[in-house]
Amino acid sequence: MTTTEPPLGDWTPQDLEDNGRILLSYLREHFETLRARPVTTHRPAREIHTLVDEPLPVEPQPFPDVLDQTWNDVRPHLTLWNHPRFHAYFANSSSGPAILAEMATAALNVNVMLWDAAPAAAAVETTVLGWLADMLGYPADGDAVLVDGASLATLYALAAARERLAGLQIRQHGMASAPQLRIYTSDHTHSSVDKAAITLGIGLDNVVHLPARPDGSLDPRALDEHIRQDLRAGYRPMAVVATIGTTSTGAVDPLGEIAEVCAAHGVWLHADAAYGGFWRLTDRVRGHLPDLDVADSLVANPHKVLLCPMEASALFCRHPEALSNTFRLVPEYLTTRHEDGSVDFMNYSLQLGRQFRALKLWWIIKSFGSRGIADRLTAACDMADQLRKAADNTPHWRVENAHSPFPLVCLRYAPPGLTPEQTDDLNRRIHHRINEHGRSYVSHTVLSCGYVIRVSIGNIHTRQEDIDGLWHELTTAAAEGSAA
Repeated sequence: MTTTEPPLGDWTPQDLEDNGRILLSYLREHFETLRARPVTTHRPAREIHTLVDEPLPVEPQPFPDVLDQTWNDVRPHLTLWNHPRFHAYFANSSSGPAILAEMATAALNVNVMLWDAAPAAAAVETTVLGWLADMLGYPADGDAVLVDGASLATLYALAAARERLAGLQIRQHGMASAPQLRIYTSDHTHSSVDKAAITLGIGLDNVVHLPARPDGSLDPRALDEHIRQDLRAGYRPMAVVATIGTTSTGAVDPLGEIAEVCAAHGVWLHADAAYGGFWRLTDRVRGHLPDLDVADSLVANPHKVLLCPMEASALFCRHPEALSNTFRLVPEYLTTRHEDGSVDFMNYSLQLGRQFRALKLWWIIKSFGSRGIADRLTAACDMADQLRKAADNTPHWRVENAHSPFPLVCLRYAPPGLTPEQTDDLNRRIHHRINEHGRSYVSHTVLSCGYVIRVSIGNIHTRQEDIDGLWHELTTAAAEGSAA
């Protein structure tokens, strides 16, 4: 009896289409029924592991079976960030054009490191970066690159700031003979600044966290005074990191005043606009934001605001060649021809292998237009306003970040007769009860007033009914918690 071995190689194009149709039908059902599904899982970690922990597969399995297992054992035990009632951290979205673009990106599988390696992909990234700079009001004639997140963007920006310090040449000589460098931020700044200091050899002791003002912003006068003190003490001020939309409360640092302090002392100014930058597309927020073009470098995250799935962050530097002079290193095997208009994006960061991130942004912006994106962001702001009004009109509820122009609402339930510690415990119980029920999902932070519940609104699928439902859950949990 003769048996024919199956052919080696990939699925046939027909198999790809057939299996792709199955996946798309699953995704259609997923979005059609999403509101009926819990936002997160409460199954114990060990039980989740047992669902997927199996011996290494030796024989092939039919793709429909693989997909069934994924849908039955994996999807139900995710925290669904792309859920209309996910309001934790910074709510984000994965819109239809981006979902399909991710599929196309994986199929094309190009490496956007050198112009010759992916010419049109590099051209699309250049165009998209120009569009993003226009949205941000930031100069497009310096260095720019798409990276995977704001944490690495901040690392790269601070590396460029370090390299531009006169006379040090740290790229060539290292940190051994460098003076003690300092970075300045507020105590509301994201932890990525501290991680960058660790990585760059600057050290946590040299990250100066200045106490924020009552509205959560960095005080330029305190900054100026501390820089002067450090100069007298022999430190070398390297950079200031200002934030447009702090993680805890959505505070906005006074970028113009901070830029004046930095200019007076020759210090690099990096603007972390990862959350806040693209909200300037909407008239509701734009007037509350400073001009971003005073910063030496800037990061803003499309994957937080522009209906784009993770990962996609845009890093800009107003000084041409500042990034490339920091990271360019071209061995012979990566040497290629150059022509007018060509760009080698590998020179702008540590990353050599780079996916075609720009395609999903290209498709999103072309599919919705900047006006369509702005309208969707405005709708998120409207829903946040309704939540604030509900809290303001309900006894014992407080909005603790009324200064923020963004659709990020920090709520605290503070009935009379409780100590601050008891009030903290009550808000913690409200928070946990919301998440345990699974209908909605929120996060928290701790402010000077104590424990607060953070509600971030920004998913493309979120509707007013979702916010109304969340408010009902919050007030019910508060009543139950007070009675306990």
